[in-house]
Amino acid sequence: MAMLFGLSSLSTLPTPPGQVSYYHVHLAAYAGLAAVTARALAKGRLRNVSWRVLGGAIAIASLYGVTDEYHQLFVPGREFDVLDLVADTIGSIVGTAAVGAWSIIRHRFETHDVL
Repeated sequence: MAMLFGLSSLSTLPTPPGQVSYYHVHLAAYAGLAAVTARALAKGRLRNVSWRVLGGAIAIASLYGVTDEYHQLFVPGREFDVLDLVADTIGSIVGTAAVGAWSIIRHRFETHDVL
């Protein structure tokens, strides 16, 4: 969150490389935020990942996206962008889906003595 706040405090952002758009950057950043939030809510243990944990992580990361966009209203040259917010929310869903999928995979391997 500190990194995202720092970046959103800049009046101009560095241009993403190649064909990467700012929406891709938002998606990736919020996927990462939601993934670490899900792990934190699960107390760092994949076996504790539940629908409640995943929903909480999506809510926290997405709501942070709202506050981040609001913060940009006070930064010269920046504005509240609904499409950024959509990318933040989609990224949050992708990040938590990855953690949820990984927890299911790990659970299945652990219960079948594959690992």
